[in-house]
Amino acid sequence: MIRHATAADLDAVAALHAEARATYYRGHLPEEEYAGAEETARSRAGWDAAIGRGAVLVAERDGAVAGIAAHRTADGVAHLTQLHVAPAHWRHGVGTALHTACADAWRAAGLRTARLEVFEHNTRARAFYAARGWRPDPERPRSGDHLVLRLTLGTETE
Repeated sequence: MIRHATAADLDAVAALHAEARATYYRGHLPEEEYAGAEETARSRAGWDAAIGRGAVLVAERDGAVAGIAAHRTADGVAHLTQLHVAPAHWRHGVGTALHTACADAWRAAGLRTARLEVFEHNTRARAFYAARGWRPDPERPRSGDHLVLRLTLGTETE
């Protein structure tokens, strides 16, 4: 089930985010940068604000948070700012369901383009996005150690 996150989800969302980030940053960044106390507090505050704006979707499996996605719109472009799946739920359709829910919402809002940034060493995520049509953004292909990807959103009639 995909639904909007509520304040009651904050602990589960923050924990899933921390677990997911550790899987792709470990060995590439110092642990303090993705799991230190300061970063954990910053991340939690960001998730709290995003949930308050209604910008977070939750995928539930058996009553537990299995995946999360956050998105926003700026200048007529959708931005997928976060998409994480608990490692125990990898390859079970959770990420696909979240991605589809985001893309459907963007299309319903009349948006034609979406962007995201993915850590260059996160090969699992890069393959996931490529399989869903995301391509390097020709206007800005990199942002530091992240690749910038773009998705052209068609309509169901195209």
